[in-house]
Amino acid sequence: MSELVTGEAVALELRPARLPSRALAVLIDLIVAMAVYIAVTIALVAASASLDDAAQVAISIAAFLLVLVGGPIAVETLSHGRSLGKLACGLRVVRDDGGPIRFRHALVRGALGMVEIVMTFGVIACIASLVSARGRRLGDVFAGTLVVRERIPVARTGFMPPPPPWLAGRFSGLDLSAVPDGLWLAIRQYLTRMHQLDQQVGWAMAERLAADLAARTGAPAPRDVPPAAYLAAVVQERQAREVRRSFGGATAESAPAAAGVPGFGAAPGAGGAPTVGGPGGFGYPASPPAPLPQPPLPYGAEAAPVVGGTGAPVERARPEDAGESARPTVPPESRPSSGFVPPA
Repeated sequence: MSELVTGEAVALELRPARLPSRALAVLIDLIVAMAVYIAVTIALVAASASLDDAAQVAISIAAFLLVLVGGPIAVETLSHGRSLGKLACGLRVVRDDGGPIRFRHALVRGALGMVEIVMTFGVIACIASLVSARGRRLGDVFAGTLVVRERIPVARTGFMPPPPPWLAGRFSGLDLSAVPDGLWLAIRQYLTRMHQLDQQVGWAMAERLAADLAARTGAPAPRDVPPAAYLAAVVQERQAREVRRSFGGATAESAPAAAGVPGFGAAPGAGGAPTVGGPGGFGYPASPPAPLPQPPLPYGAEAAPVVGGTGAPVERARPEDAGESARPTVPPESRPSSGFVPPA
């Protein structure tokens, strides 16, 4: 299982396609491509029968490059990595970060595929797939792509509450390139489970994550923003940048909804998600939780006055612990008579 992290800080558990399924998909694609190439060649030969030999050779080479090289590139670009063979086997070509491929990815894969699959009868591609930990051939390595299986169960993701509206666009100038994927995952896991945590534990965890995130971005976390809301706003900013980079026309406000991230871009409570509220907005506390009450003091102890913010309980002196000198002295004449008179 290959764990990839997207721009929404979601861990994608993608199963890389192994050699047998990839070989079957390539075989189907080659059979279809050869059938199309033979049909195109017959049509071109019939149409160029009156031309000289040099022109016919040039047309044959152009048809070969157009069908066997340009055809797979065009199909993978238009279908976002799903050729006819991959569609039949339940496979798809994706980027290393799990996103859809573009023309440049398909061009590199197609150009190198002509060498390692067609010209060497697949020997180089088989060796590279067996050596690679994720079953990638040379075309995938140079293009930065990965062939994965699509027909696997997808786990449901938890609800992530959106940040308060007044934080929209506030962190658009942060440099998020140095934030590791592990920290993004930790932040997302906290945001999806923060309402299940104890209030003090959740606040302390949010402060630690906010401090780590601020250290990675080089900008201190704002003091007027609750740490949980700060984390949610930065995650939304990263996700919006990924959407703008992938789709181009999406804006920062429509980016969460365009990416389909649970909780982002949807009204609270929609789709079965819990509706939360609070002074911080969308369930984020605006101030630290109140400290826990201290346990009761033991019998015979009382709290000492706090000096400098700390103090320890002191014990009261008990009468039985005092010496004889501490007891009050009673004069003999004041003592009660017992009725006994000593002899003279």
